[in-house]
Amino acid sequence: MKVLVLIVLVSLLAACTNRDWRTASREPAGLALDPVIETQASIEVYAADAFSWRGWFAVHTWLAVKQENEPEYTVYEVVGWRVNDGLPALREYQTSTPDRFWYGAKPEAVLSIQGEKAAELIPKITDAVNRYPWANEYTLFPGPNSNTFPAWVGLQVPELELEMPFRAIGSGYAD
Repeated sequence: MKVLVLIVLVSLLAACTNRDWRTASREPAGLALDPVIETQASIEVYAADAFSWRGWFAVHTWLAVKQENEPEYTVYEVVGWRVNDGLPALREYQTSTPDRFWYGAKPEAVLSIQGEKAAELIPKITDAVNRYPWANEYTLFPGPNSNTFPAWVGLQVPELELEMPFRAIGSGYAD
């Protein structure tokens, strides 16, 4: 039995495509609207397999917002290794490609809202982001982690009707 477990573990680890984060793809997945062409307001939530072997069990989620006529999205996400470097877990950055691969894993759209509804909800999302209670914390399990963050924002802004993926381990921490 021990040999079988060992073989399964070695097989799982060998099958991971994301062994080196430095060389893993961060290319855009082609899911997000080009902010220069599509000038309407936009809200996007993405999920991609977590890095390395964790991707067999869990996803990493993040959200992006773009006000009308803005040339870039503002991406918000929680990243654990930032805490190890003495930085807040919650990070914010600007990009025209919020749908980049998560270190080799292609993201999927969890939620996408454009136009007037997005324009109305973005200030509520920004307010919720600024009030996120675990901005400086990260715990892989049970949370708070990268999935706790969008789940918490969804609870603060119920109009989003955000349904987190089943494999978003830690999303229940926000309840």
